[in-house]
Amino acid sequence: MSIEPTLFGETCLIRRWGRIGAGGQRRVHRFRREEEAVELFLILLRRKRSRGYGPRLHSRPGPLA
Repeated sequence: MSIEPTLFGETCLIRRWGRIGAGGQRRVHRFRREEEAVELFLILLRRKRSRGYGPRLHSRPGPLA
């Protein structure tokens, strides 16, 4: 999920999901005020965390021996 400004002065909450390596899907929620986007972001974050989801860990592959 990310909160981003639009070219027209609105704020968007963008949700992306799908399998790793696939194109996946996305949903865009548009808001007039940033506070509304943050409120929905926190609601969705709490919902995901209550189901066991956590932050994505970025790992780099080690050198091939």
